[in-house]
Amino acid sequence: MIKDTIDYIETYTDGFKPEIGIILGSGLGDLADEYCEFAIPYSKIPGFSKSTVEGHKGQLVFATINNRKVVMMQGRIHYYEGHSMQEVTYPIKVMKELGVKTVVITNAAGAINKSFRPGDLMVITDHINMMGDNPLIGPNDSHFGVRFPDMSEVYNKNLIKIADAAGRILRIDLKHGVYIASSGPSYETPAEIKMARYIGADAAGMSTVPEAIVANYCGLNVLGISCISNYASGVSTKKLTHEEVIETTNAVKSKFKELILLLLKNI
Repeated sequence: MIKDTIDYIETYTDGFKPEIGIILGSGLGDLADEYCEFAIPYSKIPGFSKSTVEGHKGQLVFATINNRKVVMMQGRIHYYEGHSMQEVTYPIKVMKELGVKTVVITNAAGAINKSFRPGDLMVITDHINMMGDNPLIGPNDSHFGVRFPDMSEVYNKNLIKIADAAGRILRIDLKHGVYIASSGPSYETPAEIKMARYIGADAAGMSTVPEAIVANYCGLNVLGISCISNYASGVSTKKLTHEEVIETTNAVKSKFKELILLLLKNI
C-alpha cells in the first residue's frame, strides 16, 4: 500500500521533495491555505482515511515556505472517528517515504496546569499515552524502525530550544508541558483531569501521541506544539464545547503562524 500511495502522490509532486512535515490541528489550517502550491484531498490518496471533524479540511498540502520544502496535513485523522491506530499514523510513514526528516505536530488542548490560559501556546516536552492502544502493535516492518523503539526523547530537545528562541524573538510566552492523550470523543471527567494532573500532565487532548510515537519510531525529529484552547474539565466551571476550541484557535492563529514561519527558517 505504501508504494501505491507514494506513486499516486508523485503524479502530483513533479519532483517536489519535502523535508519538513507539519500536522495542523483543529482550527489551524490557514497556514496551508496561504502557502499552498498544490493540494491532494485525503479521499483521493490510496491508503489515506478521510477526516470528518469540523476544523479539519482533510488534504495534503505542498508548499515552499522560507525556502523550505514542506508538506502539511491540513487536518488530521483521529482514533475516535473509528479509524485504527495504523490508519491514524499512516500519513507519518508516507511523510518519511517522501523524504521528510522533521515533523511539527500541532493540536488544540485543554489546560490542566492551572497557570495556563486559553490562547497560550505550549511546547510539548513529553507525553502520556492514555488512549488504551499503541500504533506499533502488530507485525513490525523493519524498513521503518525497530521492534522495541526507545521513547526517552520523543520530542527533540534541539527543536525545543529552537522553538523557545523563536518565541523570545516574537515575544510569545511559550509554555512547556506534558501532553496527555485519551481516546475521546467525549471530554475527560473532572476526576480524570485530577488524576492526569497528579501523574504530571499539563494539557489534555485526543491526538498527537500516536503520530509522535510513529514519527520517533521512523527516526524523524519531532516538535510538538499545543494551542491551549480551553480549560480542561473541572479546571473551570465552564462547559466544554468544540465550538470554543475553534473560536480560541481562530483567535490565536496569527500568533501560531508567526511562530511556525520563524521555526521554518531555523529548523
